[in-house]
Parts: sequence; structure tokens; C-alpha cells
Amino acid sequence: MDSQNRAILKKKIEQELSSTNRDIQQLEELTKPIAPDCAIGRITRMDAINNKSVAEANLRMLRKKLTNLQLAITKIDDDDFGRCSSCGQNINEKRLMFLPESTYCIRCAQ
Repeated sequence: MDSQNRAILKKKIEQELSSTNRDIQQLEELTKPIAPDCAIGRITRMDAINNKSVAEANLRMLRKKLTNLQLAITKIDDDDFGRCSSCGQNINEKRLMFLPESTYCIRCAQ
């Protein structure tokens, strides 16, 4: 990967980090406990609990993505950045632009 593409990818990772942090903050608000004394009705309360579970799952996924993005930004200047962790081949630059936290090529990711 040349230095120009590396700089573009670094900017993309920084944007993804910012966006992911924003999304995490929003989901943390949605996953706050639902007070039992909240007078919203039985069905609505069940919906709220279900929505909270979905938000918690999304929050876990985003936290994992954030960790992977933070790791990617620290390793972007390494010589082996952009190489598949499994086979050692270069990861397609388009894949890295779409999923900058990728550590596997398309073939190994399957």
C-alpha cells in the first residue's frame, strides 16, 4: 500500500472512529434500565424491553468495531498493515476502504 492510499485510509478510519463513538453514545442512552414504575402500559413496556435488547446487541457490536478500529489506527504505519492475518496476502484496498478494521482478505474471511 502506497503512502497516499495509507493517508486516505487513515482519514477514513478516523471518520469511522468518530462516527462509531457517536453511535455508541446514542445506544448507551437507549440501553438505560426501564423503570418498573413507568406507566407506559403492558404491551408498550414489553416493546420497550425488546427494543432495549436489540440496542444492547448493537452496542456490543459497535464496541467490538471500535476496538478493532483503534487497533487498525495504531497499526496503519506498520509494514504488514493491509496483509491478511491468515494467508499473508494483501487485502484488497477497496475492502479496506469499506471495512477499515478488516484483518482478513475476502477469501479467508469466508
